[in-house]
Amino acid sequence: MLTHNPGCKESFEMENKMTKKNLAAPDEVRTFPKGRLELAKVGGIAFGKRPCCPGGNGRKASNRLSERKLHGPHTQYHVSGRLHVVMDDGHEDEFGPGDFSNIPPGHDAWVVGDQPVVVIDVTGMKEYAKEISIGERAS
Repeated sequence: MLTHNPGCKESFEMENKMTKKNLAAPDEVRTFPKGRLELAKVGGIAFGKRPCCPGGNGRKASNRLSERKLHGPHTQYHVSGRLHVVMDDGHEDEFGPGDFSNIPPGHDAWVVGDQPVVVIDVTGMKEYAKEISIGERAS
């Protein structure tokens, strides 16, 4: 087995064999309002395909994914749609098809326009959509 941990909080072990998975047949599917997460686990990494519909994210109440700040990190490839992200420190940016992004914990995000956002995320997916449900509050 190979071990990998380049400064990540989460380490993983890679099996010393070739592995093939396809998100058309995910290992796990988690649903949440206005979206879903399709997970495929390969070499100790949880790859997540996260389609989010318009009306399913962020600051504008009608476009929110969650009624709380998003605390998990995201390292992702943007397949389709436009996603606007605002960090707790006020920094903001918009991501679209072909973009790669690294979004640390402490952000809010929403779908811009009418096209669903689809991202492939390689960090933060093991616990994503397992967290606090909409309407629940952490103490």
